[in-house]
Amino acid sequence: MTSLLRPLPSHRPFGRALCAMVTPFTRSLALDLDAARKLARHLADNGCDGLVLNGTTGESPTTSDEEKTALVRAVAEEVGDRAVVVAGVGSASTAHTVTLARAAEQAGADGLLVVTPYYSRPPQDALEAHFRTVADSTALPVMLYDIPGRTGTRIEVDTMLRLAEHERIVAVKDCAYDLLGSTKVMGRTSLAYYSGCEELNLPLYAVGGAGYVSTVANVAPRAMRAVLDAYDAAAPAEAARLNQLALPLTELMMAAGLPGAVTAKALLGYPVRGPLRAAPEAEASRLRAALETARAT
Repeated sequence: MTSLLRPLPSHRPFGRALCAMVTPFTRSLALDLDAARKLARHLADNGCDGLVLNGTTGESPTTSDEEKTALVRAVAEEVGDRAVVVAGVGSASTAHTVTLARAAEQAGADGLLVVTPYYSRPPQDALEAHFRTVADSTALPVMLYDIPGRTGTRIEVDTMLRLAEHERIVAVKDCAYDLLGSTKVMGRTSLAYYSGCEELNLPLYAVGGAGYVSTVANVAPRAMRAVLDAYDAAAPAEAARLNQLALPLTELMMAAGLPGAVTAKALLGYPVRGPLRAAPEAEASRLRAALETARAT
């Protein structure tokens, strides 16, 4: 009997270890391109295959279109071919998303991250049309971003299967918390799945995922990558051990009530723009302690 399932994807169009990079600001909250270049260089030199710019961790709701483009251009020039640059271009408007996508392409991005349009909650046929329109607007490969907890709309499995037929839709940043659904899509398409939820980095990788897009990697890129390196070295027990060692930092940064942009910037020393507020000193102290522990392992 012929199987209807394709082999699990082995390709990694954007590498394995991607960082959802923060957007550095000066004390006066202006875009700090010098700091962005320095951070991007550090991440590329310490295990990040790719940098995802202008996402939620990058505070995209509070940066202008011009700032987004300037950031992509500066980081792309800085890292060259040492890391893939994926530009977040998603918005609630199809036309605006296309505009951002074309600007990112011209600025030197290697790929696009396109989130589900938020708040308006489009039905699945409209959602599919949105993603196809954006994918048709440039020559860049596209990573879909499925995060229904923030957008209000899930990219359903059947929709994902149809979108996988588009030649430039090659990957998914998966924050749907549905390993069964993700595994089904991976088994029937060539889409590369990247975990967008730190606690699922290893589980998703173990069932055929391509890697992760990590906020924690802003401050502990080597610790996050080490988990995947161990798994690829046929040492799943060691991967599990390293994953457990990183867990306290991951939990404080991603599941303790503060947004990832706030916790990452508390450790990096950059301010955040409103409506976000800096982490209270007590929280920042706990974060620093957890980071020291994670780096020591």
